[in-house]
Amino acid sequence: MGLCKLGCVPWLLGILFLSSLELLCMADVHYYDFIVRESNFTRLCTTKSMLVVNDSYPGPEIRVHRGDTVFVNVHNHGSYGFTIHWHGVKQPRNPWSDGPEFVTQCPIQPGTNFTYQVILSDEIGTLWWHAHSDWTRGSVHGAFVILPAPHETYPFHPPDADQTIILESWYNDDYLELIRNSTLDGQAVGIPNAYAINGHLGDTYDCNDTIFRMEVNYQDTYLLRIINAAMNEEKFFSIANHTLIVVAQDASYVTRFATDYIMITPGQTMDVLIHANQNIGQYYMVMRNFHDSAASSNNNLTTAIFQYKNSVGGPRNNASLVSLPEPDDSNATSSFLSRIRNLRVRQNPPLRVPRAIHRRVYIAISTNSIPCTNDSVCITEERFVAALNNVSFVFPVIDILQAYYKRSINGVFTKDFPLEPPEYYNFTGDLTILNRNVTMGTKVVMLNYGEAVEIVFQATQFGAGGSHPFHLHGFSFYRVGSGSGNFNNVTDPKSYNLVDPPLINTVHVPASGWVALRFFANNPGVWFSHCHFERHSSWGMDTVFIVKNGGTKATSIRPPPASGMPVCSGA
Repeated sequence: MGLCKLGCVPWLLGILFLSSLELLCMADVHYYDFIVRESNFTRLCTTKSMLVVNDSYPGPEIRVHRGDTVFVNVHNHGSYGFTIHWHGVKQPRNPWSDGPEFVTQCPIQPGTNFTYQVILSDEIGTLWWHAHSDWTRGSVHGAFVILPAPHETYPFHPPDADQTIILESWYNDDYLELIRNSTLDGQAVGIPNAYAINGHLGDTYDCNDTIFRMEVNYQDTYLLRIINAAMNEEKFFSIANHTLIVVAQDASYVTRFATDYIMITPGQTMDVLIHANQNIGQYYMVMRNFHDSAASSNNNLTTAIFQYKNSVGGPRNNASLVSLPEPDDSNATSSFLSRIRNLRVRQNPPLRVPRAIHRRVYIAISTNSIPCTNDSVCITEERFVAALNNVSFVFPVIDILQAYYKRSINGVFTKDFPLEPPEYYNFTGDLTILNRNVTMGTKVVMLNYGEAVEIVFQATQFGAGGSHPFHLHGFSFYRVGSGSGNFNNVTDPKSYNLVDPPLINTVHVPASGWVALRFFANNPGVWFSHCHFERHSSWGMDTVFIVKNGGTKATSIRPPPASGMPVCSGA
């Protein structure tokens, strides 16, 4: 996770041509081995064993060029099954290697291995990879850095070096046991014991934990690759006395702007330039939660050090004095997000914002409760669930992709996910008297190849309320609009930004508000969509979009790997 000079990865021969999702290019092929097993780590004066990749936390960084193909052979030396997802990689026509458990594959069982083929297309900048099984991603995750292709340049002056910054949650307990106990007793997993930056807890907790230090040269410029890998927390992040220049989000360049802080949701990545132009010394990097719901939160500051070479002594200021918004500052969040705009440069995909919409999906987000079942030992008479349009997603025992592709496996999913809420009401008002019952099911949305799709996510005040980070696999989408209150399908589209909307893969849905997304359904396959708060996804705040094949081989799902897929125990 060390600081990397830009020449540390050799340039490769090749020519890259962009054509929507496909890249016709002479790109390189890379091979990685992930050995996944339990290793011991000591934090907060406690030693615990947790599942990690290649004995490291966070895991190894993948560093390649745009348009390359990456084969990752994952060896499960642990005691339970899991999968790996390549967050933000579109995987053109290749859902077989996308990774969500029981959606596109079954788990890689202990003592076995599976090789993922990760096909890059027009992504550029910073993405990441993580486990996509229960809560295993808490310890199984790492950066996926996509450098410009050999003939390409940055749309800004090249930095002197880059540095990955991963923001994480830390639990003293085992991640799998946390969610299993939560599922059994029907209650929410508790808040983390601490947070970490690149695996280090910093100096604000009671134990003498290590702190991450980034050593810099005076007057050099650095590209920070910031990843929010936290389990359930959106984050503010800042560096004392330094200005951040945001240049990319979710592997797509944005119009540059200067800011004192960023707000980044779980699942998102952000590329930020910083110029080391202050007095030689040590300066705090600080993160804290942005939290706007009634749920419990840990609002501790977590620190790292931005350290000039040859500096002596400690940080020049107290971490609590670093300029950061307050934990519940929704105005700071909306102000920051409103500044993110698409950058029209040749290094970005051509701007193709759908205008004539073929398929509209309006999704009301809610947390709910249902009576405790006989197979649970609930603390109260009810247990938590979450739902989209009153449907709480149930993961099958045979993956949806296999069932859809083979056509001969029935009963795994149904094609009747509701395209709008079953009942309209004041979503952002007082909902205490409304019936919160939900339907449990594995319901999917079917899309025709090439359709122009608009999805509006509507936050509600059910449960604890608050905002949500939503991720769509297989696509980047345009964030064309956002607002407070209930979405109005007549007046609100008039405020859409169809000129330079950011192209992203994970979006912040504001509390008591809505966000509108648009994309073309030009990637055939089975694609998961879910809240990136793990507690919500575990409760059923998920659905699946199936994009049908087009009329040609080039617009159809690729065949499954010849070596086969992990075996489903329920098959």
